[in-house]
Amino acid sequence: MTELAIGQVTERTGLSVHALRFYEKEGLLAAPVKRDANGRRVYTEHDVDWLLNCTKFRASGMPLAVIREFAELVRQGPGNEEKRLELLREHQNTVRDRIAELADCLELISRKVEVYEEHVARGTANELWR
Repeated sequence: MTELAIGQVTERTGLSVHALRFYEKEGLLAAPVKRDANGRRVYTEHDVDWLLNCTKFRASGMPLAVIREFAELVRQGPGNEEKRLELLREHQNTVRDRIAELADCLELISRKVEVYEEHVARGTANELWR
């Protein structure tokens, strides 16, 4: 199994060294980070994949507590897949709701952009303030 130094993992994931240490300290990793003979952190491809998943979970608004719970379930091994699925489904619904809300916001903004573009093009932007 290929071993990766912390610098290699930062390059591959876009996470800072500080963020990697934070993820480890907060129990967000699916497996404990191994150490080499000199005590330096050594990561695996699986760790990189997991960290990339975590960054997507965070970008989608998943709370750290939920990521921690999911990671703990993964560390426990087989037998709790229904609980993992429940966590993922709950977050999936949250993301879908947020996407719908953002789509509504985008629609309003797009209408406003059209109005402003028309007024700017006609030279009647001052009418927007009436």
